[in-house]
Amino acid sequence: MGVVDAVGPAVVSLFVRTRGGRRGDIHEGSGSGVIFTADGYILTNRHVVRDATAIEVGLVDGRMLPATVLGEDRATDLAVIRALDGNLPHAVLGDSGALRVGQLVIAIGNALGFQSTVSTGVISSLGRSMRSMQGRLIENIVQHTAPLNPGNSGGPLVDSQGRVVGINTAIITMAQGIGFAIPSHTAEWVVSQLLTHGRVRRAHLGIAGRVRPLDRRLVRYLELAVDRAVEVISLEAEAPAAKAGLRVGDLVIGMHDSDIASVDDVHRFLSHWPVGEALRVTVLRRTERVAIEVVPDENHEG
Repeated sequence: MGVVDAVGPAVVSLFVRTRGGRRGDIHEGSGSGVIFTADGYILTNRHVVRDATAIEVGLVDGRMLPATVLGEDRATDLAVIRALDGNLPHAVLGDSGALRVGQLVIAIGNALGFQSTVSTGVISSLGRSMRSMQGRLIENIVQHTAPLNPGNSGGPLVDSQGRVVGINTAIITMAQGIGFAIPSHTAEWVVSQLLTHGRVRRAHLGIAGRVRPLDRRLVRYLELAVDRAVEVISLEAEAPAAKAGLRVGDLVIGMHDSDIASVDDVHRFLSHWPVGEALRVTVLRRTERVAIEVVPDENHEG
């Protein structure tokens, strides 16, 4: 069975109604999503279902099912919705950590109701950062060359074995052939938070970062446990990290007793760290290892 045959039935069209404006006008939009459990849990983009008053899910067999939003996360542009039905076709979330530049990937969507719109490409970059339509920086993006059609937002990016390795989230229309996806590792973590708490609970440091490989000589010289770090590329003014003395250009390699080698590591660690409790952040500053005590506050953005 081919990849599209295996995954296609789990890719759905989303038809969304919202009410807005001074007169409360009704607006209609569309996007894609992917069913990841047999009982109707669906991953999509937050911007597709934001402020929805009604959502209908279109399956490839022609059925239309009502759906409700279970949770949204602005920081990753992800949302979980549910269509109340059982025994639905569903896809399997894969290992985005195993992705490599040059690897073949396939983008599948139900753009504007057209079933299984498929395009192929390769991974062109990992660990990218980009700004959402609202101007917020979204980190750890997978960049690929599979062309995305209007309405493909929220559809899956899959590998050659039919596993979902990302959720397509945006396309730069002025840069032909560039697509972006939220990696599946991030999506899995967000799903667990939304289904457990109804929102993503994060301790907040106020940094934006990207993955950066470390020089092998420096790794050996300092006897580091990691060969990658999270480079601080911006700091929020008056946020905990800035107040504690972190600097743009610092390379985060540890938090408390945990090694840090990716943005996902930072997100996962902060999801379990108590807000208001002092946290030791270990960074490389040039060739020096520096420990900085930061007291996280709570990130209230959903």
